[in-house]
Amino acid sequence: MAVDFIAPDLDGAGLRIGLVQARFNEWAGQALATACIAELLALGVDEDDITHVTVPGALEIPVALRKLAANEDFDALIAVGCVIRGETYHFEIVSDVSARGVAEVALATGLPLANAILTTDTEEQARARVEEKGRDAARVAVEMANLLWNLDDAGEEDGAEEDED
Repeated sequence: MAVDFIAPDLDGAGLRIGLVQARFNEWAGQALATACIAELLALGVDEDDITHVTVPGALEIPVALRKLAANEDFDALIAVGCVIRGETYHFEIVSDVSARGVAEVALATGLPLANAILTTDTEEQARARVEEKGRDAARVAVEMANLLWNLDDAGEEDGAEEDED
């Protein structure tokens, strides 16, 4: 018996991607979005197939993601933003609630969702990570969109075989 292996697929041609960017710590959100979009284009996603919206902060990202997912016009979504630890407990609240919200949208909708909301102790840490995290988010979105398409196709093929018996 052979193992059925579905290889990672980073071909973005034909994929429609929604990107939600938090404007709080705007320099970081913009750097994340810029790196992400550049990588999406490099992976073959057409510029016209990328929708980029902004929201005030990380807490608002899940609401916008949920609305984009409800449109059913996207193959994957991406969340970008940056939360830097301050002197109050607010960092933990924003980090936890935004991460949970992003995960809940993905699980509730079944839509691939790359979470690139940075949570760092310092601005220096954020500056060191923004470009790579933005590129990673693009690769995650494309790979997961293709994986779900391939899993859907595999399920349809299995179903077709069963119908023929």
